[in-house]
Amino acid sequence: VQLVESGGGSVQAGGSLRLSCAASGDTYSRACMAWFRQAPGKEREGVASINSAGGSTYAQPLVGRGSVSRDNAKNTLYLQMSSLRPDDTAIYYCALTPMEGSTCVRPYKFWGQGTQVTVS
Repeated sequence: VQLVESGGGSVQAGGSLRLSCAASGDTYSRACMAWFRQAPGKEREGVASINSAGGSTYAQPLVGRGSVSRDNAKNTLYLQMSSLRPDDTAIYYCALTPMEGSTCVRPYKFWGQGTQVTVS
């Protein structure tokens, strides 16, 4: 599985960004996909996830400001972020893992290289 993120960049506080993650290879018929982020000097944290049925979860930092979605036909994951703040500055990573039953296999098996988001 290969994951390639895009859509990062520099934005002013209060602005919006839409990140994309294109998956290729053996992407599994049922898989969870997620966005993580790592800010300078901090541990990587999960921000949003979505399973193959479209069920999504959000971590507190993005509640009310983020929307995760996926296009299964295009094997692409998205993260729409709005009202961005300087503390959203981080490298954002896409990840994928197969599902077993109704749960996502942890830890996530496959990772992208990340895309930088800078909010000033």
